[in-house]
Amino acid sequence: QEPTASAQTGAVAEVLSRYRSAVERLDATNTEQLFTEDSQVFENGGVEGTYRNYLAHHLGPELGHFTSFRFSNLAVDIRFEGPVALATESYTYRIERHEGEPIERRGVTTSVLRRTPQGWRIVSMHGSSRAPRPPQPSN
Repeated sequence: QEPTASAQTGAVAEVLSRYRSAVERLDATNTEQLFTEDSQVFENGGVEGTYRNYLAHHLGPELGHFTSFRFSNLAVDIRFEGPVALATESYTYRIERHEGEPIERRGVTTSVLRRTPQGWRIVSMHGSSRAPRPPQPSN
């Protein structure tokens, strides 16, 4: 029996949530299981390769420089196109580092997920961010 659309949406949202939670814990242990072996990660105009490569050469080492990483103002949109899920997450985040000033950004991530026998897995993830714009003066 095919799971309901609501159950599928919940399952995709859970994969995305597990990834964000790992980043907030500064511990990417077991996050490889959220991605397919042939996944592709893109970040701020860069091609990072597979998630395994991204974890080894970018995310993993980067997390070691942080004392805190917090997402807020999260909005998630998930839709299905045939056998894949397309997810867009918009958020703000704040990073506190061992050295240097905190970093605050507005970000967006788009992910393509495929249902596998092990559950939904991320095939492609593209994230970008920018500094928040200052409030505009009212007229």
